[in-house]
Amino acid sequence: MNSTSNQIHFSKEELDAETNRLFASLSHLGWTKEICQTYASLTLEINLLKKEKNAIILAHNYQLPEIIFGVSDFVGDSYQLSKQAAQTSAETIIFSGVRFMAETAKMLSPKKKVLMPSPDAGCSLAESISAQDVINLRKQHPDAAVVTYINTYAEVKAESDVICTSNNALKIIESLPNEKIIFLPDKYMAQNLAKLTKKQIIGWEGLCVVHEEFSPQKLEAYRRFYPEAKILVHTECSPAVVAIADLAGGTGEMQKYVSNSSANQFMIVTECGLSDKLKVEFPKKKFIPSCGLCPHMKRNDLRNILKALKNPSSDQFVEISADVARRAQKALDKMLEFA
Repeated sequence: MNSTSNQIHFSKEELDAETNRLFASLSHLGWTKEICQTYASLTLEINLLKKEKNAIILAHNYQLPEIIFGVSDFVGDSYQLSKQAAQTSAETIIFSGVRFMAETAKMLSPKKKVLMPSPDAGCSLAESISAQDVINLRKQHPDAAVVTYINTYAEVKAESDVICTSNNALKIIESLPNEKIIFLPDKYMAQNLAKLTKKQIIGWEGLCVVHEEFSPQKLEAYRRFYPEAKILVHTECSPAVVAIADLAGGTGEMQKYVSNSSANQFMIVTECGLSDKLKVEFPKKKFIPSCGLCPHMKRNDLRNILKALKNPSSDQFVEISADVARRAQKALDKMLEFA
């Protein structure tokens, strides 16, 4: 390995070893050694710089395979990743995901540098609601508790009573003393929860651009071709889709189901990154193509991760005002009471 101020040059032996490392995982997705070779110098440089700069890379389950299997230190759901990062001695966190996830990492690790590879990686759910919208809803329903899905920006979290994940939303709703619950911002998740509780659920019009596209007709058609396949859907899908699923939950619950199930065929009805990850981790199981691509998640790539490590731009740094962070953290801490 030789280095200059701008570029690191690796030996043929180093590149061959890295190509083989990538191929060991990515061959399960149909990647050839030639494809893996095109990424080897980038993954080598990123992994070297991580050590030099005491940085870690968090990758959400929906990220590209070369990020998940090439450079990530932790892979999973957004809140789980932020908790893991807070427990490390790393000085810098690179969050390969979308903005609300990086904000949560910053709240849980306020003294660490948190960077986003792609500063414009947003989220249709997070962008569907503002802090002022929450304030207005409180005025309309003063006796209701505000339960906010973690897929929201810090300013919205700061106006909420308690944050939830897809996994603990129902438990939190049932545990609160209020009979009326403002659930934000996912319209479909609110409708799915309303079927499981006697409390009045007041929803919002937010939708995930990926999960709103799935239809029960499409899944039923798949089921006719693959009658033995287990259908796993995200609770951000419509109630009609959830109704025909074998499991409705978050990405962590889906992965656990695949791991524990004796079934051999699965339809993973969420963003395609999770299907790719599971194909690598469970190569003997079959995954029926039934996913969708998130244009926001896919803004992250190895090159903008390298830039965040090497020479980050000002807009790659994640910052939250002290007041917003304090109030949002209070709502996050409230969630932990129901864990």
